[in-house]
Amino acid sequence: MIPPTFEGRLAFVRENTRPQTPPHTPELVLNLADEITPIWRMTEEALAEIGLPPPFWAFAWAGGQALARYVLDRPDVVAGRSVIDFATGSGIVAIAAAKAGAARVLAADIDPFCAAAVAANTEANGVAIDFTAENLLDADPPGWADVILAGDICYEKPLAQQVLAWLGAARARGALVLIGDPGRSYFPREGLEKLAEYEVPTTRELEDMEIKKSAVWRLP
Repeated sequence: MIPPTFEGRLAFVRENTRPQTPPHTPELVLNLADEITPIWRMTEEALAEIGLPPPFWAFAWAGGQALARYVLDRPDVVAGRSVIDFATGSGIVAIAAAKAGAARVLAADIDPFCAAAVAANTEANGVAIDFTAENLLDADPPGWADVILAGDICYEKPLAQQVLAWLGAARARGALVLIGDPGRSYFPREGLEKLAEYEVPTTRELEDMEIKKSAVWRLP
């Protein structure tokens, strides 16, 4: 079993990933799993035996890469602003926002291993961001957030509906809301404005194709 402490989780992250540059954001370095790292081919049963939830934080998903690319290419979107990266995973989008000059970045994810992954990845990129494991969906969107970024949030229908409603409430409060999505089944394209589209290299181990067309959308 993995020690239930931040230090234990951080050690696990470092031992089971290796520093890599995601193909669509070569400016960034992330500690990611691949075919030569131990957790790459572990089954859900094997993960459960060692006390590890599915390690979404160990991969650079296509929607997150697209959103990070958009922020890096258009730093004016976040520069000088307060930003939340919802369901941060590896922290790729939060790190991109910090690199782009955001005044404050809060990375949020309910997976406790994400705190360790984000800590390792922020150190690798020389940036400072805050992290919370609180479920932001349990309360109204915070009024201090100027920008809310969310990548790969629509892979499960009930969660997608809940998150989109929460993001809609944030938009109603005046926040800029951007979503990165590679065509997940439960992503509602109606009523959203497409800002950019990318062809993101990925792997069939993670996705259904080696190049995943991914877009960045704005909640109007």
